[in-house]
Amino acid sequence: MQTRRIPAWSGDARAGCIVLLPGAHQELGDFERGGFDAAMHQRHLPWELVLAAPQLAHLTDRSWLVRLHEEIIGPVRERGQALWLGGISLGAFMALRFAAEHPGAIDGLCLLAPYLGSRIVAAEIARCDSLQSWQAGLPVDDDDERQIWCYVRGLRPPPPRIFLGFGGSDRFADSQRLLARALPPACSRQIDGGHEWPVWRQLWDHFLDHHLQP
Repeated sequence: MQTRRIPAWSGDARAGCIVLLPGAHQELGDFERGGFDAAMHQRHLPWELVLAAPQLAHLTDRSWLVRLHEEIIGPVRERGQALWLGGISLGAFMALRFAAEHPGAIDGLCLLAPYLGSRIVAAEIARCDSLQSWQAGLPVDDDDERQIWCYVRGLRPPPPRIFLGFGGSDRFADSQRLLARALPPACSRQIDGGHEWPVWRQLWDHFLDHHLQP
């Protein structure tokens, strides 16, 4: 798994850790070009940023779940660091899927403009009064969409802290609004714009200012 570690501005060994996964056709450097690391350092936050991108082969055979846990999440937890996991678009989908697989491994989820799978499952949920009334059946391990929606439906106190942010014109906005309705109102934020970096950067700033805690 390709990684890039950006230390906390203070170099504090006790700093928390935020792991971000890129979307499809994105590179780790895109986060830096988008100013994600600079935004953290400008705020003097005691958090390090770890950018992680699975290899294509690991996405295909789904071994990315194991590699993410063994190479990144597990070591962070062994050091006793607070941990947020997140991503953009497909990366946010992967963060949710990892949380469904390892629900106790993270403290928070930062979901920026998440891709939430095909619209088949979302349409099933939209026809219901609520996510809680959706009859999902028993999802198999490789049914990632149903796994993540079942995970969200089954969240119980104390759940991980969650931030969901997206643009109102995002091409996945319909399913993102479904997810927003399943979460407490304070967990989500919708702003103007589409599926694009300027929107994601605004949402990242909001996350750093209002949701990230030492």
